[in-house]
Amino acid sequence: MNLEGQLVDKKSIRSVTGKTADFPELAKDCVAFANAQGGQLHIGIEDKESLPPADQKVSPELLDTIRKRITELTVNVFVLPAIVQAENGGEYINLTIQRSQAVASTTDGRYFLRVSDRCDPIIGDDIMRLADERPGRPWEAMSSRVPRSEPDTAKLAAFVSAIRASGRVKDSVREKSPDELLNHYGLADGAVLTHLGVLLLGTTAQRRNLGTAPLIQAIKYDEMDNKINKWLWDDYTFSPIELVDAVWQEIPDFRETYEIAEGMYRRQVPAFDEKVVREILVNALVHRPYTQRGDIFLNLYPDRLEVVNPGRLPLGVTPQNILHASRRRNDGLACVFHDLGLMEKEGSGYDMLFDRLLSSGRPAPVTKEGSDWVKVTIKRRIMKPEVIRLVSEADAQYQLMQRERITLAALAQHEGLTAKELASLLEVGSTDELAQWFGRLTGLGLVQSVGKTQATRYFVDPALLRDSGVKLPTTLKRIEPHRLKELIREDLRRYPDSSSMEVNKRIGAEISAKTVKRSLDGLIEEGVVIFFGERRWRRYRLADKGH
Repeated sequence: MNLEGQLVDKKSIRSVTGKTADFPELAKDCVAFANAQGGQLHIGIEDKESLPPADQKVSPELLDTIRKRITELTVNVFVLPAIVQAENGGEYINLTIQRSQAVASTTDGRYFLRVSDRCDPIIGDDIMRLADERPGRPWEAMSSRVPRSEPDTAKLAAFVSAIRASGRVKDSVREKSPDELLNHYGLADGAVLTHLGVLLLGTTAQRRNLGTAPLIQAIKYDEMDNKINKWLWDDYTFSPIELVDAVWQEIPDFRETYEIAEGMYRRQVPAFDEKVVREILVNALVHRPYTQRGDIFLNLYPDRLEVVNPGRLPLGVTPQNILHASRRRNDGLACVFHDLGLMEKEGSGYDMLFDRLLSSGRPAPVTKEGSDWVKVTIKRRIMKPEVIRLVSEADAQYQLMQRERITLAALAQHEGLTAKELASLLEVGSTDELAQWFGRLTGLGLVQSVGKTQATRYFVDPALLRDSGVKLPTTLKRIEPHRLKELIREDLRRYPDSSSMEVNKRIGAEISAKTVKRSLDGLIEEGVVIFFGERRWRRYRLADKGH
């Protein structure tokens, strides 16, 4: 079991003892945690281990040494070391690093940030971004001028009712009075509401006075990019909690359906997955910078939906790592949305988007970041309807994990992907990390592979593809003789007992039938391919040694 992640890391006991002690490296890690959400370092547990050595003992004097050295080597970093005895009897140091209220750094002027399981350096303009995103007191916790006794009574009653009905909160939270819930969720500070309290529970006038409460514009375009309809939520009537429902209910396009063929039958499918649209809206509301003005735009095109949010992604999160990086900008707002069941748990929202979109035969969401905006695009129509049945049947039989469904659906939508291509699609740092995404897929025979290392090519089991009706064309950019032969071999490996015409159609109609037939004859002479039947009933397959 790997305990490392956004909030936890492990270090060898050798990093703080004897000649191998490396306190500057430890200081760097502490700075990274302090600039993110805080966290814990388990000193005395080796990589790939979940427990310390059973005979390991930690000297109490070492705690004072760590505390002293971190203080000497860092600025705005506060740590609390403690000795912990593991279940096997061994001891390790649990070093708790608090989230810094100001920007943390090493004393030699270096800045770092914890992103997923890495400690990334911060340089250049990003240092100013970090300072801008870390006020001494977060925006949502700042006090307003609204007395805590003067929220919108209907909104407060609805909020209390929703919290008490939620399956995500403890009984001790449900039992709190409305006034106690204001304190519990940071909606009030003493005698007044906080900015978060006004945002969620204030009246229309109170929310307008905040200056940065979210406004939403939805614009519909035709095939020529002409505006043909518009919806506005710009009067501050709705809180962010209510905006999600208001947008979903008012835009009729979200409830449109169309037919897809499924064998002899036709099935109605939604133009947009409700969970996907709601999750993207929630992300836009929860993760936007509330110190910055700007409307949220929903651009509806005939083939796609674009959601454009003001501000950039949180520092450390990029379009290339958004599937894995987790960094909340508004902790209090995220907590409320999670407890009300309006968003997935931290770090799993984009996993859900990938899962539902790919499993429904649609492409993965595309995220782009500009100088002061972030745009997420999802496609409207299902590109490969057959993938729905394929993933559904595999999931029903094997109860696939989420990452297994994502990987299976991604491969089913393509002719196949090399290890490098798949790593890029899944936004993992290296091909070595793909194992956790494949899970049981290769062991169950759902996914097969050819080749080695980064040139390994993965594809869905041909029998499963045939049974689900998926017909994916194999492709090759340069049709040189030896490459065409390899292309035909790959095609017959997936679709044995095929005719020359069927092979020709799958590998590309632009290749002449005579060229394909000539390559097939050459493979037969080499003993790689065999055939049975004559004339138009002739069928080809790989010989045993051709597999």
